[in-house]
Amino acid sequence: MLLASCSDNDSFSADASRRLTFTCDTVRMDTLFAQVPSSTYSFWVHNQSGDGLRLRTVRLERAGQSGFRANVDGTFLNPVVNDLEIRKGDSLRVFVEVTAAENTSPDPQLLEDNLLFTLESGVMQKVNLRTYSWNAEQWHDVDITADRTIESSTPIVVYGGVNVAEGATLTIKNTTLYFHDGAGITVGGTLIAENVTFRGDRLDHMFDYLPYDRISGQWKGITVKAKAGGCEFTDCVIRNAMDALHCDSTTVVLTNTIVHNSKGFGLWAHDSEVTISNCVLSNALNDCVALLGCQATIDHTTLPQFYPLSANRGAALRFAPSDKNPIELLCTNTLATGYADDVVMGEVDDDSDYYFENCLLRTLEVEDAELVKDIIWEKKDDEIQGTKHFLLVDGDKLIYDFRLKEESPAYEKHIGWQSAEQ
Repeated sequence: MLLASCSDNDSFSADASRRLTFTCDTVRMDTLFAQVPSSTYSFWVHNQSGDGLRLRTVRLERAGQSGFRANVDGTFLNPVVNDLEIRKGDSLRVFVEVTAAENTSPDPQLLEDNLLFTLESGVMQKVNLRTYSWNAEQWHDVDITADRTIESSTPIVVYGGVNVAEGATLTIKNTTLYFHDGAGITVGGTLIAENVTFRGDRLDHMFDYLPYDRISGQWKGITVKAKAGGCEFTDCVIRNAMDALHCDSTTVVLTNTIVHNSKGFGLWAHDSEVTISNCVLSNALNDCVALLGCQATIDHTTLPQFYPLSANRGAALRFAPSDKNPIELLCTNTLATGYADDVVMGEVDDDSDYYFENCLLRTLEVEDAELVKDIIWEKKDDEIQGTKHFLLVDGDKLIYDFRLKEESPAYEKHIGWQSAEQ
């Protein structure tokens, strides 16, 4: 019986009606930058035909000219592998990667190839491989030593980092900078950004429903050094960094700018002059905004603290004196809320000064007309509070839209960020 069983299991058929089955007929890979290797994708090849099958060849149709690479059953296609066997009920795993060449278009271009499986019977089966390739300019450890303006319709991928030297001004307009893991910008001079998106360089997905671009900590962030000329951001988005903005003894101006989903601080400013107008600073593992010894003005700004990946998240707004300077804070028309019962943390000394007017604050109520005026003190049992102010807060898929609903008490009082759509 044992001999018969082994013989039956090891029999192979050249019958053209017997076919392989695949876990997918198309491998759809995420968009990637030209000349940057993709992540590895995989699928299974099953033999459910009722008999063993032999493969004469497995090969890429374009013979390695497309940029796709494949490994079948532990063997790399270079560009073909011969004489594979799949016994009855057995399977092979196939791994696929791609590195796309540059193309002539500024837009993402379809790139595809076919992985061809030729059986002993002569039957050919295929799995389609496809991705979109996007040309990008690559920066590697760039030093800005003189004034320079960057304005590009082509995305810029940053490796290592960008250093703006003392006395130099880097102006960036109308582009997107994609930072590789660990890359960031260090400013010893001045950084001016207008209509710029700063984000990580991963275009692929962690899960089908979750792109890496929604995951915090994808890149280092922007550091403005002590005594630097400062930084100014207008109509910008800074997302998914470690410390998005880390500023010491300098000038910080944020206008109509979104700082979102930081794995450290959204804005950490020390002994600096800070102006924040019509902005959203949201979802940070530490504080969305931390002001230490600063002279700061915050107006028409939304500070939602719904960081999803830790219960030990920081405050929406924190302010305190430093060891050198008192805190001076004027906060008007601003909404600060979050998951915690108290998301505004303030410490003051005798030389400090703060004032809040026409704000919605999720914090302990203060009864002092010299410090607060026309404040909505949000509590957790209010009908509209926390996430209910906003059009969308999806902590599972990490999708957020911090525009106000009309039923929010902040809406009719014109509190918070005023987006172009409202």
